[in-house]
Amino acid sequence: MRALARFGMATVPIAAASIFSLVALAVLPGADAQVRGPPGQGLDWQNFQVEDFGTTVDYPAGIFSEPAGKSEKGTGQRFNSADGRSTLTIYALENADGDTPATYLRKNLRMPRSALGYERVTRSFFAISREGQGTVLYSRCNFASGDGGTIHCIDLVYPQEVARAWDGIVTRISRSLRPLQG
Repeated sequence: MRALARFGMATVPIAAASIFSLVALAVLPGADAQVRGPPGQGLDWQNFQVEDFGTTVDYPAGIFSEPAGKSEKGTGQRFNSADGRSTLTIYALENADGDTPATYLRKNLRMPRSALGYERVTRSFFAISREGQGTVLYSRCNFASGDGGTIHCIDLVYPQEVARAWDGIVTRISRSLRPLQG
């Protein structure tokens, strides 16, 4: 948890300290090679589902090609890039406290909101981002309607030096996160 504490995110629904210890310390040249080209081209987009909770999300399997075990929070899966510099965690949680996105962040975000580089909070989701120590951390959670519903989440960690190359990828992953239909 010490690595996350430096970012001030000790209990945000981020996969966990192991992501930062693996990713934030790795410095490999040419990391942008994993995201070259127009968004979506050659990235082998696939759909991942957390069926127990009805979560679905599109992700670039061409980047996140290494299964890295279960998510450390909730029910889901972690994936790493082949070079170990990027991590994607897809998971779902029961909303036992009936939190809204705003109350969930108030309870779990362990830094001033002014420290975030990006923040969007609506009645149905939050998306936050923070850059630091050469790493970008992006987290989004969608909240199912009704008290005690499900929280559907993704957490992404990737190199800050290639953040612009990731913009389209992050947007596509984020916008595809949703409950299963039907």
